[in-house]
Amino acid sequence: MESLIGDDMTMDQIMRRWPLTIRVVIRRGMLCVGCPIASFHTVAEAAREHGLDEDLLRSDLEAAASSGRSAAPMSSASGLRPA
Repeated sequence: MESLIGDDMTMDQIMRRWPLTIRVVIRRGMLCVGCPIASFHTVAEAAREHGLDEDLLRSDLEAAASSGRSAAPMSSASGLRPA
């Protein structure tokens, strides 16, 4: 099976494209959510910075990404209506 997450994708790109990956990041104690460096760090770099096994992290991120749920970019407000 082809990997969804490319080696050159940043953590920010991954979390924006597949929001369920944010759960993986938080569960692993990573501080990538909202971190300005997330737009530069790849999975390999983030794993190294946080002392995590890259293969396990990538596997968890892939599982979350392939769960079939993708959302529009977080900056999109389409579909929101005033109360």
